[in-house]
Amino acid sequence: MRIVIVGAGVAGCVMARRLALLSGIEVVCLERVVRDDHSEAGTGLNIGPNAVKALTAIDPELAESITRASFPWRNWRISLTDGEVLLDLALARVAEGPGWRIRWSELYRVLREAAGSSIAYGCEITQIRGDPADASKTSIRWTQNGEDYQLDGIDLLIAADGRYSKARRTMSGEPLIRHVGVSIFRLLVPDTSNGLIDDYEQWFNGPNRLLSFRVPPDHIYIAGTFPISPQSSIAESLKEPDALRAAYTPKTAPPSAQARWMIDAICENAADTHWARMQEHEMLYRAAGCNVLYLGDAAHGMVPTLGQGATQAIEDSANAAELITQRYSSGDNNIDGWLSEFDALRAARMRFVMEFSLDATDTMLDGADPVEGTKHKNEEPFQSRLKILYRDIGLPLDGNAQ
Repeated sequence: MRIVIVGAGVAGCVMARRLALLSGIEVVCLERVVRDDHSEAGTGLNIGPNAVKALTAIDPELAESITRASFPWRNWRISLTDGEVLLDLALARVAEGPGWRIRWSELYRVLREAAGSSIAYGCEITQIRGDPADASKTSIRWTQNGEDYQLDGIDLLIAADGRYSKARRTMSGEPLIRHVGVSIFRLLVPDTSNGLIDDYEQWFNGPNRLLSFRVPPDHIYIAGTFPISPQSSIAESLKEPDALRAAYTPKTAPPSAQARWMIDAICENAADTHWARMQEHEMLYRAAGCNVLYLGDAAHGMVPTLGQGATQAIEDSANAAELITQRYSSGDNNIDGWLSEFDALRAARMRFVMEFSLDATDTMLDGADPVEGTKHKNEEPFQSRLKILYRDIGLPLDGNAQ
């Protein structure tokens, strides 16, 4: 059996490492960047306890490697930029263990080292299509080191090539995209805070939000949001230091020491900041008429409000790897059946995650009141949803994973 994975990101690496252990399966993972090039991942990342639980269940060695490279995420605090605390939630109240705080580049390093020789680097995909000899199979062409390569008769193609997945657009067309009216910027800076920033925290000035936490070895990740029209791009004037300082500085009180440090860091590094518009696209786990599986952001690009992007890529891949391992090991080679079962296993879960993430964006929308909006996060209905988010990973045939 031949399985090709497009993209050695989070989901791709987990799948490549796990499926390569199965006797009789040829696994090839094609990655665009060259080996040890993690330059596109120069930010920080919080990964939810649900991903830690899912990966530990199927690959405890890999989970432990990530734990060693990260700081634990144990707490979630929300304040105003003047220092007034609105929420102080220990994750132990809603989860069975901590999450991870890690640099994107370090996560990629750990995952790619773990996947080993299954990954081919420096591969530029030039064509993906159905196999002319078998409509259920696929064919792929790519260039690597100036040479052209082609694989036909692919029994399962796994597209794990991110939110702007070329594989998904080729096989299933452009996904429907929804902009939610929030701009977001990301920044990773050296830790000069003298202990002001550590675990996961958010700060609001009206609907304008800052988020920050410390990651190994000695850096601070900062993300900021503010409302914009859903139909508009981010005006260049809003990216200027003076505009950013005004967005997060309270008008009726001085900023807290934490807010002041973050505002200064943002303004000093404005030229190196990565900008985007919050958006989500329609969920799709499989292509029609052929054995193509979409995972992670390729399947469900979502708003990052609850930090579930990479988290759900891990949860997706843990579930997919476990299902395929169980079915293949039992002699079941019906790949179309695998994909149908996986879609049934994951679709309702992902609708819940995407809807919850979108609902939690309410305090960042134009005209939002973060004080009133945060009140419900202290209440049982919201925290019950957090418990579902962080605990119900849904691994197939594993009653202990529910």
